[in-house]
Amino acid sequence: MAARSIWNGTLTFGTVAIPVKLFSATESRGLAFREVRASDGARIQHKRIGVESGEELAFKDLEKAYDTGTGQIVLTKEELSAADGPRPKVIEIEHFVEGEEIDPVFYDKPYHLGARDGGAHAYRVLLAALEQSGRVGIGRFVLRSREQLVALRPLHGALGLQTMRFHDELVPADEMELTTPKKDPSAREVRMAGKLVAMLADEWDPDEHRDTYREAVMEMIEAKRRGETPQLPEREDEGDDDLLAALEASLAGDGEGAGRAEKGSGSKAKAKSKSKAKGKG
Repeated sequence: MAARSIWNGTLTFGTVAIPVKLFSATESRGLAFREVRASDGARIQHKRIGVESGEELAFKDLEKAYDTGTGQIVLTKEELSAADGPRPKVIEIEHFVEGEEIDPVFYDKPYHLGARDGGAHAYRVLLAALEQSGRVGIGRFVLRSREQLVALRPLHGALGLQTMRFHDELVPADEMELTTPKKDPSAREVRMAGKLVAMLADEWDPDEHRDTYREAVMEMIEAKRRGETPQLPEREDEGDDDLLAALEASLAGDGEGAGRAEKGSGSKAKAKSKSKAKGKG
């Protein structure tokens, strides 16, 4: 079944306008749960109840209010809609920057862009230009009644549009209670940690990573469906704080994580070495 676009509009840069459609590039695989009463499993529902009156309120009667600290300011749906600006159906690319200049922490949700009727050629030209230049378009558009800062870049052989966080949405490290080391690491610790990093080095392969939490919950659900009592594993000890001992054990292959990584990395390393040998031959 073909995915349906969630937004149709126009992508602009300079005086160029390309009719486009927007698709979500991700799909939630989270488990959906119902809230029920523990004693008998009866389903429940949530209602909008007025705090002062105790009456149930209809959605059409609701508006949004901003708490100023000394009171609240109510904004109507029409007033909030006006904040979208005069061009709510346009993705305006303002400038292009080097992709490597953008810290990944600024990226948020990814989308795919497709061309609508009359925009296929210009779409392909822009995609090729971005692939060759390594640049990322920075602009903004309105999605679900909120203006979004966005990055336009090649994604999986097509144009990708990724919403971004504004700079004031990032919490500076100096505002957090981060642990400050009481002493500098020893040269031996750094050397051993570097060796462990090298031992666990591998190529990024998204297919190797699974949602083990979802799998564990589904196993419990299936066990209960069969009328069985799920077997809950015991929590593992966190271990001690002897860093050198932990590094030595990992380098010796005693650590479970190191063992698994070594196994995967070893097979890939052998494949790489065979490939290089064939190339030389």
